[in-house]
Amino acid sequence: MATYVYDFSEGNKDLKDLLGGKGANLAEMTRLGLPVPPGFTITTEACRAYMSSGELPPELRVEVTMALRRLEDTLGRALGDFHDPLLVSVRSGAKYSMPGMMETVLNIGLNDASVQGLTKFSGDERFAWDSYRRLIQMFGKTVLDIDGDRFADALDAMKVARGVTADTDLTAADLHELVEQFKTIVREESGREFPQHPREQLDLAITAVFNSWNTDRARLYRRRERIPNDLGTAVNVVSMVFGNLGENSGTGVCFTRDPATGRTGDYGDYLPNAQGEDVVAGIRNTLTLADFEELDPTSFAELRQAMRRLETHYRDLCDIEFTVERGKLWMLQTRVGKRTAGAAFRIATQLVDEHLITLDEALERVTGAQLSKLMFPQFDVDADRTLLATGMAASPGAAVGAAVFSSATAQERAAAGEDVILVRRETNPDDLGGMIAAVGVLTSRGGKTSHAAVVARGMGTTCVVGADALDVDVVARTITVGDVVVREGETIAIDGSSGEIFLGSVPVVPSPVVHYLEEGLDAALAHLPEGDEETAELVRAVDRVLTHADTVRRLRVHANADTAPDAHRARSWGAQGIGLCRTEHMFLGERRVLIERLILAADDGEREAALEALLPLQRTDFEDLLTEMDGLPTTIRLIDPPLHEFLPDLTELSVQVALAQERGESGEQVERDRALLAAVQRMHEANPMLGLRGVRLGLVVPGLFALQIRAVAEASARRLRAGGRPHAEIMVPLAASVMELFLVRDEAERLIAEVAEAEGVELSIPVGAMIELPRAALTADRMAQAAEFFSFGTNDLTQTTWGFSRDDVEGAFFSEYTERGVISVSPFETIDRRGVGRLVRIAVEEGRRARPDLTLGVCGEHGGDPESVHFFHEVGLDYVSCSPFRVPVARLEAGRAAVSSGGDQTR
Repeated sequence: MATYVYDFSEGNKDLKDLLGGKGANLAEMTRLGLPVPPGFTITTEACRAYMSSGELPPELRVEVTMALRRLEDTLGRALGDFHDPLLVSVRSGAKYSMPGMMETVLNIGLNDASVQGLTKFSGDERFAWDSYRRLIQMFGKTVLDIDGDRFADALDAMKVARGVTADTDLTAADLHELVEQFKTIVREESGREFPQHPREQLDLAITAVFNSWNTDRARLYRRRERIPNDLGTAVNVVSMVFGNLGENSGTGVCFTRDPATGRTGDYGDYLPNAQGEDVVAGIRNTLTLADFEELDPTSFAELRQAMRRLETHYRDLCDIEFTVERGKLWMLQTRVGKRTAGAAFRIATQLVDEHLITLDEALERVTGAQLSKLMFPQFDVDADRTLLATGMAASPGAAVGAAVFSSATAQERAAAGEDVILVRRETNPDDLGGMIAAVGVLTSRGGKTSHAAVVARGMGTTCVVGADALDVDVVARTITVGDVVVREGETIAIDGSSGEIFLGSVPVVPSPVVHYLEEGLDAALAHLPEGDEETAELVRAVDRVLTHADTVRRLRVHANADTAPDAHRARSWGAQGIGLCRTEHMFLGERRVLIERLILAADDGEREAALEALLPLQRTDFEDLLTEMDGLPTTIRLIDPPLHEFLPDLTELSVQVALAQERGESGEQVERDRALLAAVQRMHEANPMLGLRGVRLGLVVPGLFALQIRAVAEASARRLRAGGRPHAEIMVPLAASVMELFLVRDEAERLIAEVAEAEGVELSIPVGAMIELPRAALTADRMAQAAEFFSFGTNDLTQTTWGFSRDDVEGAFFSEYTERGVISVSPFETIDRRGVGRLVRIAVEEGRRARPDLTLGVCGEHGGDPESVHFFHEVGLDYVSCSPFRVPVARLEAGRAAVSSGGDQTR
């Protein structure tokens, strides 16, 4: 029988699956002897049981009673006691951090009687009634599903009536009256009285936290972060400590290093005479930790000691929530903190230098997605710019877009293809959809630990917070700074690295990391302004981690490139070969007419003339490519066009011929158009993606593949005679039968031998197969008899396995499929391990069984997707190939895959 409740003293940080991240870390801090308020955790198993049956497990109520009594005995107080009440908070805590997505209720145990006991305990009547109104407000919104604006409006009205601006200016009598108003709101909106029994409050709050796992915003956050829906959340019941007991009390959030930049030191926000929600919500601008040190040097010293101990224990940046109750420090939460991409690389290498982690561990601490963020352009500091205001730099990047003032507008305009910046006084969890849609987030309130900052940082979205010079009017949809008014739809730019906000658009330039990737470390450092040590540290950190990834990875990284300039760029970014050269791209534009003539040739003479015109063009193409990739493998795919891309448009040609006939026109051009129309009608396909393309086209159209094979062989021979080291490979596209491969291979071997003899050189040009059809994967043992290498074309393999066209379905119904849980991520972005991935695994195993020296790679864009790279390492491929821009990402992830697997995936 499952145990559903664990005291903090019974857990540890390794039990995140069971206790959630918050509960596991509260238990760990308790084990370390840090000052954690006593409490207990209800496990994720209880949540899953509740989600499955719709009812709380009957054993749970008993276990909660036992844990609650142990807590009361420890503290010598009873929940909701009339004289000296124990109050508790009820907080969510899933395995993965989901900031602001689920629910919290503070001050459980307060009622009309125990509020008098809290007054006696605290000696502060105002504090007691303020705590009670907070409970009703949070309980009403979270547990009873009452619109939070009802409570907020009543609070605002009370402040207006009393002529004050801050909550803290309301008296005990004011708050007593407000409590009665709040209870009336509860009765009107829910049809019941606010529950007075403390245990009923606790049970309802626990159920509400479980229910919050499946709120729309929580599901949206999980979809974006790829967190499984079946994990469930734990619930932490923690004895209350109060940061709102006067000026010697307060609450804060801190980091052991700056999560935005990676700078060492103490960073965070502190609010005196406040509870934790006030800091995270961003409704009051906070003080710094330096201010906290001046206010309470003793508590600050204890906090710094705890921060150092936690960072040493976790060997990473820690995000910490704390409260000071009348000079006594309490640790409410810790976790490994979210950080920006730049901070991730800096912190990883800093910890290596501090001998807290190894280089292998540093490699595991960063991701390809973070590296990709660092490659995005930045604002040009030398361009003309109009500075509007400056806030806190919360999440770096350069974002330019139309200012919008609501989440709904952000989503609507982004869906129409417009870049938008979401502007709010402060964000709340309901803004998540807009934050995802926006290219940047800007708030006038809050600090680096506010909701906007934490969520944007986790998503890698550019964010500036706490720009208090901005007067944000969400009703009028304007930003006002002095005499300047920015209206909704007008362009603004925000710099998440400096906190600057600009009026209008600002031009961008390549990032320092791109300079490094293209030109090397020394040249990149030389580009930097003198004294910019922060950026220099970042570039050195990226170089150090990426160099280590190259040292440990087993997978080679190739690039998809169709031209010599593309190949040059790929090689400069670290590509070790060309995994896919799409030759059909060489026949677009002016050359398209030559392929058209070849395909539509009426006799051998026309066909030979077309081939003769194409040969020197193809030979030059391949020679240029082999020159750029000298000494490295260069896989050239024989032409694979959907036939309609190289034929005149059927509709346009039909109209042209019909009009000519209507006008009674005649002549050579008219006759040619009629003949062309007849040929196009003859070759027209209802589904060209599955029609006469790939190897089928090469076998049906005489001379087409022979032309390309001869061009590859002659280009290789020319490079050899010039002293080069060409390493060309010929890949046969869309093969489904081994006989197709044998026919092409036999012709290739004949032509290569013929060219080698004529040119007086020795040519070794392997012929392989592109595995992009399920039948090819399932008959890999036979395909390997004719192919010297396989390259998985996972784009088409995904289309043919799932049975849909990428171009059609992604915009048509993928969003609904994601919403309804059919898929969690597009199979075109990350490989479908269970379906497409299984075909790859079968082909690898059976292909190598038939031919042990078979070289295996992947050339679909999955080759640059971080998660997919780990899969390709796992199944034992030799290389991945991707677009040049993604080569650095693939290099990094290939290294991470080797480290995380222990380096045991070998040929």
